[in-house]
Amino acid sequence: MQTLDLFAMPSDDAQRLATLRQTLHEHAHRYYVLDEPSIPDAEYDRLFRELQALEAAHPELITPDSPTQRVGGKALEQFAQVRHAVPMLSIRTETDTQASGAENFDARIRRELSLTELDAPVTYVAEPKFDGLAMNLRYEHGVLVQAATRGDGETGEDVTQNIRTIGQIPLRLPTDAPDVLEVRGEVYMRRDDFEALNERQRQKIAAGAKGEKTFVNPRNAAAGAVRQLDPAIAAQRPLSFFAYGLGEITPPEAGGPVFATHYDMLQTLKSWGFPVSALVKRAQGAIELVAFYDAIGQQRDGLGFDIDGVVYKVDSLSLQRQLGFVTREPRWAVAHKFPAQEMLTTVLAIDVQVGRTGKLTPVAKLAPVFVGGVTVTNATLHNEDEARRKDVRVGDTVIVRRAGDVIPEVVSVLLDKRVGEPEPFTMPHTCPVCASAAVREEGEADYRCTGGLFCSAQRKQAILHFAQRRAVEVEGLGDKLVDQLVERDVVRTLPDLYRLGWRAQAELLAISQDQLADELDASKQQALALSTLSNMDRMAVLSAQNLLDALQKSKQTTLPRFLFGLGIRHVGEATAKELARHFGQLDAIMTATEAQLLEVADVGPIVARSIRTFFDQPHNVEVVAQLRACGVTWPEGPPAERAPTHLSGKTFVLTGTLPTLGREDAKALIEAAGGKVAGSVSKKTSYVVAGSEAGSKLDKALELDVPVLDEAGLQALLQGVDE
Repeated sequence: MQTLDLFAMPSDDAQRLATLRQTLHEHAHRYYVLDEPSIPDAEYDRLFRELQALEAAHPELITPDSPTQRVGGKALEQFAQVRHAVPMLSIRTETDTQASGAENFDARIRRELSLTELDAPVTYVAEPKFDGLAMNLRYEHGVLVQAATRGDGETGEDVTQNIRTIGQIPLRLPTDAPDVLEVRGEVYMRRDDFEALNERQRQKIAAGAKGEKTFVNPRNAAAGAVRQLDPAIAAQRPLSFFAYGLGEITPPEAGGPVFATHYDMLQTLKSWGFPVSALVKRAQGAIELVAFYDAIGQQRDGLGFDIDGVVYKVDSLSLQRQLGFVTREPRWAVAHKFPAQEMLTTVLAIDVQVGRTGKLTPVAKLAPVFVGGVTVTNATLHNEDEARRKDVRVGDTVIVRRAGDVIPEVVSVLLDKRVGEPEPFTMPHTCPVCASAAVREEGEADYRCTGGLFCSAQRKQAILHFAQRRAVEVEGLGDKLVDQLVERDVVRTLPDLYRLGWRAQAELLAISQDQLADELDASKQQALALSTLSNMDRMAVLSAQNLLDALQKSKQTTLPRFLFGLGIRHVGEATAKELARHFGQLDAIMTATEAQLLEVADVGPIVARSIRTFFDQPHNVEVVAQLRACGVTWPEGPPAERAPTHLSGKTFVLTGTLPTLGREDAKALIEAAGGKVAGSVSKKTSYVVAGSEAGSKLDKALELDVPVLDEAGLQALLQGVDE
């Protein structure tokens, strides 16, 4: 794009001011509306500062459409009332939240127009129904002179100063715009801007700021920003805008534009610099309205902003005039709502659920409420801090939200409806499932059950982790089979994998499993296990036998693989290897103190505490003993002595695809030379080894000035050649 050389323009200040304003308007439109910035932010800021300086020197030349006036003026004591030249009427709401609601609207329009089945489909414009604040923007001779809220439809509030802060709204229009133009649309706040605003609010609250609060949802935050009496504060709360209609406009007989359709009008607004949603489209008849409703409904949760439905409008303006109005509502338009995503209900109780990784989550038990298309009876409170921050208590009236497939959550409490002083929520310090200790590690928001292998809530995850390829490796033991084994109560703990069918047989004979062991020789054990597996869905005799063979093979493992398979929190493969190398024997690891564990190269205070906590649980020790009794074994010996190498203490991160080395091969070579391979880049990283298609880890390395090696550089380092 050819850029304008501003400094080649005449030196006359008035001309210079006009040029700067025009240039900044063009760049702002590219940035905010088209999302195609043509100059760096620094250059825009330089031009803006120049304009500010010229206007400070010549205040008599300041105009309402100047970019500097987006934030200006003193705080208002109250908003002036504005009577709308053309009333801002409401649109009828279609209460049928199924796709059939679109069919109802089309049938009604066809009846009003006396159309038969032989007539062509009616053309509509289908638009998202934005969940924001309706706004009327008035332009005179191309300059924004007033912005007013909808109010009661007849009279709104003058919020011009605050609306000027919205970068997407043009302050001046092109020369082909009519002398009088009122554009109607929705002021809203994007979800990412809303989250960033609430995070800033939380930081202010944490710092002790008085009078600060977080916002319930983007719509409330947008409305609060628009009605903020101080425009400087409003400017700090990022707002956006979509145009969707007209109010007063210079009529054609006075030189105004002629529009044949609503869609053409929207495209003209777009050409004048107003943002129009890219989701807007024409639709032919009921079939395409239904398709639009379904498509937008599927996209709803992935949009960057909130919508609560779609709007259908007859496209032809002549047909709109023919259809007219009823009870101050246009016959030619309807708002087709989606199922509500937020509703009020009451908290009946607060329970604690245990996830498959041991995470404890407080869950509000609710009086049933229909929200997001389903009846909701439970809503997550996420963690203790969140439950306390929202101050959710039993008996409270709360707003609950469900968006798409997202787990329902409690958004906020209506404190004015609280009765009495119910007790604040406190996270229990024992697991509600297995009664093991629940701990919250330093720097983490979540409590976790320490029951591990013993806790039934974690059973499936523990089995899959133990059987994975990098642990003891039981080939053929996948998710669906584990689900069946657990749900049919065949497997409760890891040793049950090697005693398939024993529990049911012992119960049948009314004896203990230990007594059963005395009665079952190897062939009977094999037959019992084969019979048990063959009764599982999609398990023929051959596949059952293959799994039994894999289980038998898995009994011969290594100490690092066994340690990793136990699923001790924070103990990954590398740490398991260091523990095995340092101690040599499992019993030594199980009885080691935190101080002794800290002597291991890859173990810090958090990991040492986690290991100690795991083996302090008697049921975990019992699981290990039972696995040994089932024949799971590994080589043990004295602690291995490793001579320091030139890579001892060095931490590597691998990213991208290397020319000849696979990821696991490179990792093995580094560890054999005394180095450690980590998963993320930090200031403590010694080297990043980057191959083709390296991603964010390479960017992070360059940002932190961490040395970057290619495969040749790694090979040289492994061979002791200094880089």
